Amino acid sequence: MFNKDRNMKRVLVSFVLAFCVLATWGQSTKMDAFVTSLMGKMTLEEKLGQLNLSSGSAGAVLAGGGGMLDEVRKGQIGATGAYSFKTAKDIETASQESRLKIPVLIGVDVIHGYKTGFPIPLGLACCWDLGMIEKSARIAAIEASANGICWTYSPMLDIARDPRWGRVAEGAGEDAWLGAQIAKAMIRGYQGDDLSKDNTIMACVKHFALYGAAEAGRDYNTVDMSRLTMYQYYLPPYKAAFEAGAGSAMSSFNLIDGIPASGNKWLLTDLLRKEWGFKGFVVSDYTSVNEMIAHGMGDLQTVDVLALKAGLDMDMQGLGYLNTFKKSLGEGKITMKEIDTACRRILEAKYKMGLFDNPYKYVKEERLNAEVLTPEHLKFARELAARSIVLLKNSNHVLPLKKSGKIAVVGPFANSKSDLLGCWSTGDVSKTTTIIDGIKNAVQSDAEVVFAKGANITDDPYLKETIKNPFAALMGLKEKDETRTPAEMLSEAVELAKTSDAVVAVLGESANMSGEAASRSEIGIPESQQNLLKALVATGKPVVLVLVNGRPLTLVWENDHVPAILEAWAPGIEGGNAIADVLFGDYNPSGKITMTFPRSVGQIPIYYNHKNTGRPMDPKNKFTSKYLDIPNDPLYPFGYGLSYTTFEYGDVVLSKASLKGNETLLAKIKVTNTGKVTGEEVVQLYIADPVASVSRSVKDLKGFHKVMLNAGETKEVEFRVTPEELKFYNSNLKYDWEPGEFIIQIGTNSQEVKTAKCQWDK
Repeated sequence: MFNKDRNMKRVLVSFVLAFCVLATWGQSTKMDAFVTSLMGKMTLEEKLGQLNLSSGSAGAVLAGGGGMLDEVRKGQIGATGAYSFKTAKDIETASQESRLKIPVLIGVDVIHGYKTGFPIPLGLACCWDLGMIEKSARIAAIEASANGICWTYSPMLDIARDPRWGRVAEGAGEDAWLGAQIAKAMIRGYQGDDLSKDNTIMACVKHFALYGAAEAGRDYNTVDMSRLTMYQYYLPPYKAAFEAGAGSAMSSFNLIDGIPASGNKWLLTDLLRKEWGFKGFVVSDYTSVNEMIAHGMGDLQTVDVLALKAGLDMDMQGLGYLNTFKKSLGEGKITMKEIDTACRRILEAKYKMGLFDNPYKYVKEERLNAEVLTPEHLKFARELAARSIVLLKNSNHVLPLKKSGKIAVVGPFANSKSDLLGCWSTGDVSKTTTIIDGIKNAVQSDAEVVFAKGANITDDPYLKETIKNPFAALMGLKEKDETRTPAEMLSEAVELAKTSDAVVAVLGESANMSGEAASRSEIGIPESQQNLLKALVATGKPVVLVLVNGRPLTLVWENDHVPAILEAWAPGIEGGNAIADVLFGDYNPSGKITMTFPRSVGQIPIYYNHKNTGRPMDPKNKFTSKYLDIPNDPLYPFGYGLSYTTFEYGDVVLSKASLKGNETLLAKIKVTNTGKVTGEEVVQLYIADPVASVSRSVKDLKGFHKVMLNAGETKEVEFRVTPEELKFYNSNLKYDWEPGEFIIQIGTNSQEVKTAKCQWDK
């Protein structure tokens, strides 16, 4: 009877699989027939129009205006952007007035939420909760799609080991394994299980590839690395996103093997399409095709040809595809087949999104009020922001603060809304809760809350000019000029602190000090703010430093002298309330950093999964790899983060000391909450492979579990390790594992771990 039931189950599973394959084949055949028929009616000019992502030939920053709409009606624009519902609707109306009525893709940088702004991606990663990260992308897709947007230039999956690079704010940090898990979560959130639904949007994986390794952390700079480093540490998040079904990719600005990514055939065809099997389309970054001229690749016509032949399907704002391809075709430099291939990929994306069935599916006014900035979305934003906050220091239990007495809230970001939204934000500034308001909301009438600005963001004239928001007028922001001198502001803040029971200093970086075109050679808190902080500490009052910023900072003085430090990142629209939740203990912080904090910029690049040298660092031996003038460890290591309680780890217990083949190893550890309050701990699994055919990292993250523990409670945490977790790329770029000894490490961060060894043979 048992065998009969099992056989019936196998038959049923086989039938279901066969049905799914046939259904997919049927949909693909139908799409192929539709696109083939449509392309048979298109002129060369209309096909080139599909390859053109543009705000119009005038090069306007925003989509809109009669000229751009006329170009849509002529079939000269295949994709564009729109920052209002009306503009999106006007664009699609214009598309339906074109000869063939081909809808337009409307793409926007929806990076960390739409109107409901969430923490910047680097902050999101610090929550170590893949379900919440996926939900943030799902909410972003719902809100963006309700505003006419069907395509997002997100997620950014660049692994970054240099915090001088401003765009670390847009990624998940330094680890390839964690970056890959977050990549899959983001793709699921944006695209759901069906791109034809009107509340899903197509993801665009960026920046393909390796952009996070720009030399000296300087934006748009060159990248040079071995293939082994690419495969092992930088490519995994992109690959994971494509395996999760990402519909499109964006080429990066940098060189790869001496050839710009936008014209790199190995990258866009050999790797992406042939090796990884990607079926979607590739768009350039903003004018990155044109910028190949400055890289020394030739004139505009030449670089356009190079890009198309490399596998780049759509040109963003460069206008070269639109204006040079007719000539190149006539001269035999490109073929009609190459143009058709690119055009087909773009039309297929529109077909999969259901735009041919209903070009107006994303511009339904009834969704605007019902699905944007809802109470549920705002509640989630508050919870997510609180979970993204990392407690870096808490001496003498300064935190949580009491909701009583007099609390001085000081600093240039304490009363700022736009800076809480961070870089690349589409969040609603008017609905953003400031930190001063969040604290007042928390204490109500139980405590007196007073505010002083205390300092400008910076008094450096050069930096002050470079961090001005170029889109301030567009966003409706009015930047007020400070009429008081720095000395007057400082004096006011100090006097306020002296009469207060506690001081909350809100310092860090403005939204424009991180993100694109925001590289910094020094990554400490600006001098004007440091002077304020030192004066506040000198009062002898308990000072809590709340950091609002987009990158790891150098905080040696702050760590040595300030009793409590909270890393809040740019926390989003509900940031003020979330920070207050943590300050007063209504939420016990559980965040862990996903990017190493250096002591000095001299240590950069710095990351936990480095390789050993032949002379590993030994403080007792001068002739080893180290700096002479500073401690060589990071200020805060990858995976670090404190709680208002404490956790104690037992020993690692392995199910076997010796394994073979495809066996599964169970690695267990007991974790105890030794404090007085309930807390959540991120228990992290690392694996070291000390002997291999290529030099391996000292350790690599391979898993984590978040566990909630009541005061005094102990839980056993279990990890399942298979040969899949042992694999790496060897010198032949083959992804496999090798037999030998492995060190299993489990702990609270990448440095503080308990270890056990096992032998694993093939």
